Amino acid sequence: MARLLDGINDPSDLRKLSLGELSILAKEVREEVLSVVSEVGGHLASTLGAVELTLALHYVFDTPKDRIIWDTGHQAYAHKLICGRRDKFPTIRQLGGLSGFLSREESKYDVFGAGHAGTSVSAALGMVVAKALQGSEHKVVAVISDGCLSAGLTLEGLNQTGHLDKDLIVILNDNEHFIDRRVGALSSFLSEQLTTGFAVKMQRGLRDFLRALPRVGEGLYHLGRRVKESFIGFVTPGLLFEGLGFQYVGPVDGHNLEKLVHTLRNVKNIERPTLVHVLTRKGKGYEWAEKNPVAYHSVAPFHVLTGKPKKEQQGIPSFTDVFASTLIRLAKENPKVIGITAAMGSGTGIDKLSREIPGRSYDVGIAEQHAVTFAAGLATEGWIPVVAIYSTFLQRGYDQILHDVCIQNLHVVFALDRGGLVGADGPTHHGVFDFAYLRSIPNMVIMAPKDEKELQHMLKTAIEHNGPIAFRYPRGAGWGVKMEGEIGRLEIGKAELLRPGKDIVLVGIGNTVVPAFKAAHDLSQLGIDAAVVNARFVKPLDRELLRDVLAQVPRLITVEDHVLEGGFGSAVLEFLAEEGITEIRVKRLGVPDRFIPHGTQEELRKMCGIDKDAITQAALQMVRGEKKRKKEGWERGSA
Repeated sequence: MARLLDGINDPSDLRKLSLGELSILAKEVREEVLSVVSEVGGHLASTLGAVELTLALHYVFDTPKDRIIWDTGHQAYAHKLICGRRDKFPTIRQLGGLSGFLSREESKYDVFGAGHAGTSVSAALGMVVAKALQGSEHKVVAVISDGCLSAGLTLEGLNQTGHLDKDLIVILNDNEHFIDRRVGALSSFLSEQLTTGFAVKMQRGLRDFLRALPRVGEGLYHLGRRVKESFIGFVTPGLLFEGLGFQYVGPVDGHNLEKLVHTLRNVKNIERPTLVHVLTRKGKGYEWAEKNPVAYHSVAPFHVLTGKPKKEQQGIPSFTDVFASTLIRLAKENPKVIGITAAMGSGTGIDKLSREIPGRSYDVGIAEQHAVTFAAGLATEGWIPVVAIYSTFLQRGYDQILHDVCIQNLHVVFALDRGGLVGADGPTHHGVFDFAYLRSIPNMVIMAPKDEKELQHMLKTAIEHNGPIAFRYPRGAGWGVKMEGEIGRLEIGKAELLRPGKDIVLVGIGNTVVPAFKAAHDLSQLGIDAAVVNARFVKPLDRELLRDVLAQVPRLITVEDHVLEGGFGSAVLEFLAEEGITEIRVKRLGVPDRFIPHGTQEELRKMCGIDKDAITQAALQMVRGEKKRKKEGWERGSA
């Protein structure tokens, strides 16, 4: 039997269906998402929870003329399926395939791209104002999650929307989660106001009373409905949103298509700021995801029947795991250590600290700016805050790092998870800008470990340092090095010479050191003697070691999992210029000046020329090419 989904090539096909058929389509969409994500991996629970909402929005609104702006793409796989990308859906998050997030380049239905939460209301308000300026009548809808209410950008957008009194519809998809369970006073307000016994009983009583009203008294009936709505607005989050200038509608069952469609059709006719509060269940329709939506937020390929991953996990711990276990160990030794994260407790390992040592960690929600200044405040009182945030998300707290931490020279430790190319999440998540955005700030120390053991030493070094200090480490498993022995403190700004050599020196930083060392071994088989330096520090550089090595070696290659502009290699070039060292031939390997797409980490490192083979080839070309040029010059001169 043919699926309805197979006949949906764009939302106009969707609008030809009856509500009954729409419910069948919702089931087919869930099955398709499960089928594909179980094979290739990706974000799961958020999309499963938003299927009916997605279908209802495209059913009621005339997309893409009407604009739907999704807050990140976690919940938008269903949107992709019904917006012309069904056939390509099995390629999602793979090199050359569909993005896991929204992309303006990918589809006209993706009207605003985003991988970081909290952007949709501000972007949508910009579109509303543009609509008014050009005299257009299309509608604009922003879909946010309840977790995004902790994001300052969301609140700023809501505040101005209410002030301008513009025709913007905001859909609050309330599923009680960021990636982890949501935190914060606003989130608690949502839950508590909707679930108090008083509120529930009063709503039920008013509903029963209104149903009993004689239908002949239409005026009294509608008055009663308004009384009910006013009451619900008082005892539910409507009180908050009405205060921001929004017409509050809801809460609405986000899995009841008939109610969703009816509500959205009514809301479509309101020409003022309106917020529709939709209650959904993250992971809806898949038992394992409903039971554990955190674990099934983003998944590797898995068996649908059991929910278990298809590939057994390696015995090698990830860099994140090593960071978490080391932080717990050091926090037990030093009662002043405090862990802080921003809605990434499980992603950064701070959740393990909270379980092991209750009261010594804080998840501030999607509020990176607040996380940094909160840490600065703790530091003024003698505490040692360790702020664990993905490299790409710490970009949001840049001014706070500069203004609140570094100018005051406060001892705040920044642990930047997912440093470098992260893989399938793509350009919005690659942590390839942190060296550049941090090293220009006075007082900041920047480190990157070559392996998981050195990560332990860097965390201890950071905790015992007195001032702003950051270290970044990659996504994924470590190298499998032995972890025995004491955790020691590194000398600030001290690199290590891993291998001497006379032909060329390979200077790696972070996760490029091991590939550089392996490349040196391959080069030795080709008759090229390569020195290898583990830089350890981006700032300050080990000037003394560089002087000593470059006094003996005429060629230098720097390797970094970071953009070349302003990165580690640039720091080395600045050093050479300052020292007046001009006779050294230099080549920098790193991420080129463009946004890198999604793919596996291995594919992307190869693409950017920073894997072992690329390092070997670059060194080979530099040494042999130079020798060839010298030989040709000598032959011409002798002739």
